[in-house]
Amino acid sequence: MKKWYEDSLDTDIVVSSRIRLARNYKKYPFSVKLSLPQAEKMIEETKKILLEGNTVLSREFEYMSVFNNKLVNKRAMMESHVISPELVRKTSPCGVLVRNDESISIMVNEEDHLRIQSMAAGMNLYKAWDLADKIDNVLEESIEYAFDEALGYLTSCPTNVGTGMRASYMLHLPALEWSGQLQNILQAIGKLGFTVRGLYGEGTKAEGSYYQISNQITLGQSESEIIDNLDTVTMQIVEQEKTIRERILKDRKIEFVDKIYRSYGIIKYAKVLTTKEAMTYLSDIKMGYEMGILNEPKAKINIYGLVMNIQPGNLQKKIGLDLNNQEIDEKRASFIREQFNYI
Repeated sequence: MKKWYEDSLDTDIVVSSRIRLARNYKKYPFSVKLSLPQAEKMIEETKKILLEGNTVLSREFEYMSVFNNKLVNKRAMMESHVISPELVRKTSPCGVLVRNDESISIMVNEEDHLRIQSMAAGMNLYKAWDLADKIDNVLEESIEYAFDEALGYLTSCPTNVGTGMRASYMLHLPALEWSGQLQNILQAIGKLGFTVRGLYGEGTKAEGSYYQISNQITLGQSESEIIDNLDTVTMQIVEQEKTIRERILKDRKIEFVDKIYRSYGIIKYAKVLTTKEAMTYLSDIKMGYEMGILNEPKAKINIYGLVMNIQPGNLQKKIGLDLNNQEIDEKRASFIREQFNYI
């Protein structure tokens, strides 16, 4: 089955939307204080609710242990945004319930007992919120959450107290990055209560010019207010990215077009590509398509889907082999060449 990021055309500057809900069982201590037997019992209880108690969900979801899984599988799940880097590093029982298209995942025993996550292509936070809310309602029928009438949902980290919701957009911002103006914008939105992270969240780099922008405040705002505020800020950033792209094309066209075509040539013919190199060149190509510089039929290649599939863990999982770094770089170049041969 196609993954959520493969089953659509590439979506311009706003690449994807994500809603994450933090929830905790009232009857168990927070994850940091959970004993081994308590963690195992909580995992089994959550699995039973979703996989046995709801026949619709049981057909769409499967449970995967993260704690006992191979590192390459953990890495692949993280690269596809199914699980967080923190869950990969977890040294106590933990796992994930994941929908077959990977659009919804429920991490069990991460920083909180439950992290319900919903993904959607493009600028579709309300769609992602609707999906996450439905899963939350199913769980809440069987679980008494840690909840305070005055504060809202209680969470391991105080910054998540309230709605327990983090809303985020993944943006592709190569022009702002290239122009040197991005840092000032990111500092400005930080003062408005939003945070900016790299491709895989906190502590990760913005490889390929991909940036996650999300709310920091969950207390005192409704879910719709959080989404609407993030939409407003995101659209302002999108407009600035478009303005810079137009300016670059007007003032530095030859230099810029040359950069795009160099990247296109390397991607189509390279025999070895590191992850960083591939993401840099694919970022240029994505922008080249969107600005009308490259005239090949864009619909045949979903650049963001390709970015997900060429990450080391996903690539090894797709091939079915454990490879060293050199072999991974060779297979990555080969895989990308195959995709571009369809054009």
